[in-house]
Amino acid sequence: MLPLHHTKVPDAASVEAVNQTAGVKLDIDWVPNDIYTDRIRNAIETNSLRMVTSVTQPDYESYGKNAIRSGIFWEIGPYLSSYPNLRNLDKQILNDIAVDGKIYGLYTQRPSSRQGVILRKDWLDKLNEKEPASIDELYHIMKRFTTGDPDGNGANDTIGLADRKDLMYGAFKTLSSYFGTPNNWSVSGGKLVPEFMSPEYMDTMNFMKKLYNEGVVNPDFAVTSKQIQRYMFISGKAGIYIGALTDAPRLLDEMKKLNPKAELTLVNRIKGPKGYGVWSIPRYSSVLLFSKKTIPTEEDLKNVLAFFDRTLDADVANLLAYGQPGKAYVEKSGKAVLKPEMADYKNTEVFPFLPLMINNLNNPNLLPIDEASLTPLTVMADKLVADNENILIVDPAQHLASPTNETRGSELSQFIANATYDYILGHIDGSGFAEAIATWRSRGGDKIIEEYNEAYRSAGAKS
Repeated sequence: MLPLHHTKVPDAASVEAVNQTAGVKLDIDWVPNDIYTDRIRNAIETNSLRMVTSVTQPDYESYGKNAIRSGIFWEIGPYLSSYPNLRNLDKQILNDIAVDGKIYGLYTQRPSSRQGVILRKDWLDKLNEKEPASIDELYHIMKRFTTGDPDGNGANDTIGLADRKDLMYGAFKTLSSYFGTPNNWSVSGGKLVPEFMSPEYMDTMNFMKKLYNEGVVNPDFAVTSKQIQRYMFISGKAGIYIGALTDAPRLLDEMKKLNPKAELTLVNRIKGPKGYGVWSIPRYSSVLLFSKKTIPTEEDLKNVLAFFDRTLDADVANLLAYGQPGKAYVEKSGKAVLKPEMADYKNTEVFPFLPLMINNLNNPNLLPIDEASLTPLTVMADKLVADNENILIVDPAQHLASPTNETRGSELSQFIANATYDYILGHIDGSGFAEAIATWRSRGGDKIIEEYNEAYRSAGAKS
């Protein structure tokens, strides 16, 4: 079971190409990303999992590890050394995804932070504006995109920011970085404190509240899906998309189908009260878990692992990364030369397979891309993602565990998320948000704080 970030599943021919190359017969359950978490939860609760299930990092932390402790997934750590490719997986990332010191999954990789601001460059030029470099300048551009008729059609029909119901991968958490908000937890007086208890978190809520009250962000952002958010940006309704900078080339490809003159530019450094910062994430984006029910025997498990070992070989790895040889890319001088005219093919027939690409950033068998075949926007995105490494805001509790958080963390996090939206939308005031925090603490939050601090002290003692 894999998440699908597009409206169309890959053609059967694309799946068959993987089957023929890897010598397998895949049966993939593509689930729309917006309902993927709910589908996994249901599958775990009813023990109706597929043989292999991809679980995103946030879901893995919030309930995946607890599901592992229920005994429904195979422990695979003891088998990895038997495979020529799997034995070379990154030990640190394996340690990051381990549960009680044991390895149950295979990981897909990602940079520490891909977050930034994607803007309509043609709108900036039309309004004689420059790229924003500070929070105030970012607000100014958002406002101008809302009121300045940037598309030149004479109608008041644009907004500054397209956002969605996602405090992490939507705009909120990246904006909070610019205000200097801690990344999930801060260290104050030698103790861990949740980010939403910080004044910077309140500053971010007030900023979003201002955008909402002034009509600068889509008014229904608190219930908007990622697909709708993308379409608002692609169709020219909004001029700014805050999220993964690496999404920009695909957004532009789709945008140019509707408006060939559209241009995008990117910004990763927005200066705030504390200077520059961007929140970082663990270096894995998802974990592949193996069901004991649908993989009933050790021999079956070994066969499944053999497939994933095979995906790290050059022929399969390059097929998953770039598509069929000669169609979307050609190999030249040891590099993959991409064909820009095959962008649509890559979007629909290649990108959906990325959740199968384990160890994708460190696989020595994967052809490097010939930079000359990349679009200028792709080169810019890669450069800014690399620069983010210099301004990371790290979660000090990233490698720590809280049993209560693993059992109740998802529910309690949603409670704070709801309160955050309620504050931004004006349903509650500062006192109401403080009451929400008090409720969070009484329902198990204090226990989470206690357990994380105990783990933090223990880790400090060991180091």
